[in-house]
Amino acid sequence: MPSRVLVTGAAGVLGSRLTADLLADGVSVVAYDLRALDPAPGLTVRTGDVRDTTALSEAADGCTTVVHCASALPSYPKADIRSIIVDGARSMLDAAAKADVERVVHISSTAVYGLPALVPTPEDHPHEPVDTYSAAKAEAEALVVPHRADRCVSIVRPKTFLGPGRLGLFGMLFEWAEEGRDFPVIGRGDVRVQMLDIDDLARAVRTVLTAPDDVAADTYNIGAGEFGTLRTDFQAVLDEVGRGGRIRSVPAAPAIAMLRAASALGLSPVYDRLVRKLKADSFVDIARASERLGFTPEHSNRDAILRTFRWWRERPPAPRGAAGATSSDRWRQGMLAGAKILFPPARAQEGRHDQPQAGSNRSGRTPDA
Repeated sequence: MPSRVLVTGAAGVLGSRLTADLLADGVSVVAYDLRALDPAPGLTVRTGDVRDTTALSEAADGCTTVVHCASALPSYPKADIRSIIVDGARSMLDAAAKADVERVVHISSTAVYGLPALVPTPEDHPHEPVDTYSAAKAEAEALVVPHRADRCVSIVRPKTFLGPGRLGLFGMLFEWAEEGRDFPVIGRGDVRVQMLDIDDLARAVRTVLTAPDDVAADTYNIGAGEFGTLRTDFQAVLDEVGRGGRIRSVPAAPAIAMLRAASALGLSPVYDRLVRKLKADSFVDIARASERLGFTPEHSNRDAILRTFRWWRERPPAPRGAAGATSSDRWRQGMLAGAKILFPPARAQEGRHDQPQAGSNRSGRTPDA
């Protein structure tokens, strides 16, 4: 392991997990974020914007490695998405050069492929961004790659990752499931969408950190090795609740048109690229990570979704109208909350009074209006 690591975005889901893991390994960590982390042995906390090159350079001083986790969410305003992702990457690279760090690990995204027809999608697939977020991720990578001439630079492209601490749009599935409602999927729900458990992603990054330079200086897709269809993976949550909820198909064409229009008007958190991604299989080739890094994911889609759901059940309910500023927040459902009327609780459909499941600590929770 490197001796001293700068982690940007250290208060985020991945950044905080990596920070904790590195500290447990005896590595000194400089945690850089707008939000401060709690003090811990071996931890230096620095607060600042990832686009502030001066502050970031001061944080990088004395570090041997930078792990760049800081990013924007697709739900952010377009100008902020590009600024945080692209300008943030540029600041990180400048800071790494000034501090003469030995290694940079840049956390990117499989969004750089856009909506590829080739699945599983390999790392050498062309970048074909389709929105502001995927374009920014691709542009940031284009900034990062040339720095391989000066130091060991790794690019990690994870699929959508889940696990304790990560919520985002999955909060909608969890809320509807806990209320005993059916949950809609576009069309038959038979598309396969690969996801990723936070445990596997954190382990993959740490594997890259300890790999020899000639192995680490590469680009790696990271995703679950086992995944089913949206119908089967989402049904696992409804079955866990045990209140009779089922995955229900909705006609694809009108559902897609409605979601895209609602997203454009700011009435739905389901952004356009996600709508289109749900129409076709979406998974990447993870053979390179297996062959070069010796990395094998341990968790399936189902594992990741259920682990996240169990964490969600135990945490205090987020306040109504949570902004969704981070991936840990309960995002506003917007007009989708009104669609609940079309999916009444299973017991209500049977004419019985809807009661919370025995043992659930979510009883008394007020659903979104």
